[in-house]
Amino acid sequence: MASRAIGIATARANAVKSSIRARIEHVFAHQKNRFGLFIRTIGVARAEAKLTLANLAYNFDRLVFHEKRAVTA
Repeated sequence: MASRAIGIATARANAVKSSIRARIEHVFAHQKNRFGLFIRTIGVARAEAKLTLANLAYNFDRLVFHEKRAVTA
């Protein structure tokens, strides 16, 4: 099978999707590594609660980072 070059429009669409995916995956990687995010609960409501708390902790962590950065700048 011969490989073909992708078109310019497809390459641009892939670049946009890739940049969004990279931002999202960094958040989940941070939550998994730092907070030990591993969802093993019974029921969707408990899983949603655990994700909500993990997101809240991540957002507070980012807030502290940006506040410290603003003070030193």
